[in-house]
Amino acid sequence: MGTVRKLSATLTLFSEAAFPASYKTITHFRHRAIVGIGGNVGDVKRRFHHLLIYLKRQPNIDVLHTAPILQNPPFGYREQEDFLNSVIEVSTSMRPRELLEFLLRVEKRFGRRRSFANAPRTLDLDLIFFDKVKMKTPRLTLPHPHWQERESVLIPLKLIGMR
Repeated sequence: MGTVRKLSATLTLFSEAAFPASYKTITHFRHRAIVGIGGNVGDVKRRFHHLLIYLKRQPNIDVLHTAPILQNPPFGYREQEDFLNSVIEVSTSMRPRELLEFLLRVEKRFGRRRSFANAPRTLDLDLIFFDKVKMKTPRLTLPHPHWQERESVLIPLKLIGMR
């Protein structure tokens, strides 16, 4: 069983089995990335655990750290359930665009359907940071353009000692 900590009237922090956790300390991959994870449809905590298992089985990614899970209200479209969010630090051999494409395929594998902006979703994977890369293309902006505005990123990042 994990622990639950109320941070405010709208924010709750969950610590359980694999969130937070530290994994491989030695990696042979040269790139580091922070991936934001979120969802609000179905059993999201269970999905996060399955995602972690899936990522750990990938030959081109090492999972280094996970943060606790934060429950927070939705933004944008507000007529939906609260979200669960966390961040995962990974090491990878992939380049930024390649990692983004991989994350989009993983979302789809885990049932993500894109209907409208900020819609409810089974799994949302955002590439927040990739090394110290700064880039802006139609498909990918690094660092993620809104990371500093989102408690769903700031709180988990702080809890794994980032930023």
